[in-house]
Amino acid sequence: MTTPFLIVETGQPVASLRRHRGFPHWIRVAAGLHPDDAMVVNVEAGEVLPPHDAGPGFSGVIVTGSAAMVSDRADWSERTAAWLADAAQARVPVFGICYGHQLLAHALGGEVGDHPRGREMGTVEIHKASAADGDPLFGTLPDAFPAQATHLQSVLRAPDGATVLAHNGHEPCHAFRWGDRAWGVQFHPEFSVTHMRGYIRARHVTLAREGRDPAALLGAVGATPHARRVLRRFVHHARGLHRA
Repeated sequence: MTTPFLIVETGQPVASLRRHRGFPHWIRVAAGLHPDDAMVVNVEAGEVLPPHDAGPGFSGVIVTGSAAMVSDRADWSERTAAWLADAAQARVPVFGICYGHQLLAHALGGEVGDHPRGREMGTVEIHKASAADGDPLFGTLPDAFPAQATHLQSVLRAPDGATVLAHNGHEPCHAFRWGDRAWGVQFHPEFSVTHMRGYIRARHVTLAREGRDPAALLGAVGATPHARRVLRRFVHHARGLHRA
């Protein structure tokens, strides 16, 4: 019996994809976790996070994406940010995805807001930063790899002391590490091709209004095994730290 991971649920997928269940399920499947290997706390719905210093209650923390905006400073979001800051300071392994990435950056003193160039959506190319060499999650990845992305807000300034691990032409901070046990990724390692296409279809009217070509975005969607590997490496790394 392994110690479970805590999945912090901060939002729901677009309505058309909820038949595929929610973000915690997508993350658990992508991470290779069995149902008993994860416990979920829905902070958006008001559920309370457990004390992070109450002994070996979980191996690590994974924070989901959300349609919410960190800059709105909703009460539930700010409470979660405070909890994440304490957890990261206590060296609990943390992995934030999209909204979770932004919330972690905000929690640690970074700046989050609307991306000056607007929306990024689809299967995009991620470039590994030279500072990622030797990183437990990114170190052995290729210099460039595809990932699924959908976001309007961004980490405009990484927290003091953070190391930017990945970027692309649109997003200067697609991933960062703070300390040696906290990571954030703007891309979605848990998204399958089905999930990404579903998001593009759900946003097709808005994309067209923004001058984007939804059909071209759909046609460019592809598999993203290296991005998924980042999530699995976090799980493996956090388990190793927990056993140490």
